[in-house]
Amino acid sequence: METDEKETESGPRVDWAELTHECLINILSRLSLEDRWRASMLVCNSWFRAFKDPSLHSVFDLDTYFDSPTELARWWSPDFERNIDSMLRSVADWSADSLTEIRVRHCSDRSLSLVAERCPNLEVLSIRSCPHVTDDSISRIAFKCPKLRELDISYCYEISHESLVLIGRKCPNLKVLKRNLMNWLDPSQHVGVVPNEYLNACPQDGDSEAAAIANSMPLLERLEIRFAKLSAKGLNSICQGCKNLEFLDLSGCANLTSRDIANASSNMERLKEIKKPNFYIPRSVFHTERYGHWRLYDERFQTDVFRI
Repeated sequence: METDEKETESGPRVDWAELTHECLINILSRLSLEDRWRASMLVCNSWFRAFKDPSLHSVFDLDTYFDSPTELARWWSPDFERNIDSMLRSVADWSADSLTEIRVRHCSDRSLSLVAERCPNLEVLSIRSCPHVTDDSISRIAFKCPKLRELDISYCYEISHESLVLIGRKCPNLKVLKRNLMNWLDPSQHVGVVPNEYLNACPQDGDSEAAAIANSMPLLERLEIRFAKLSAKGLNSICQGCKNLEFLDLSGCANLTSRDIANASSNMERLKEIKKPNFYIPRSVFHTERYGHWRLYDERFQTDVFRI
């Protein structure tokens, strides 16, 4: 009997392009995100059609690919941002409302605006280090993605306290907020990587952001505000307005003392862990005459590793 199958030493050769759509989706679902984007989608037309199936795009997580320190400077370039935007826009288009989790960096308003329109079931949005994400796209997310329960806008300096208010009011399920800033006490670790003008744009309105969180996010359970420029007043407002907090990260919040933290958090019954400011302040950055007394130095910066 004649057959179209061609024999190889190991048996009949399989024509991968002839696999059923369901079989291809099964295969693609077992690949890593990197393997899907770099190889499988380019095999042939049938593989590309399977690659675009909504079931493969409920989660878009690139976070683990930003761990390489050798690529840091390139990530802040316009070309890299355009590539991330292109990928995110494609996923938003293909997901057909199934996209629930996004973890990327260096995207912009261009892609996030489309996410807001196409992804009403979004629950997790992590967009760290995005210099061109502004209140415009975050306000769209607030109105269009009411199921949001986790938001990470760390190092996104064009997002203001006004967006925090909208997110809090329009996304009642929000349980996790990460609004960390870069280390402004020792910016040397960012020099040569992050553009200087962006470093200088570090938000100064810590108490305004604290008030926005306190007044609009009463159900928060985890809050990270590392290196935030808030005072004891701002911390008090958070502790009074967010009684459900179980975890609070205040690392690098140099304007807070141990007394401020103890007083503000004394009535927070659900608080299980609080990370306090604990860092080394070099002589070249802060001088004793600025505060006038060594003890104040020690209390203000909350450190047991203080050295001169």
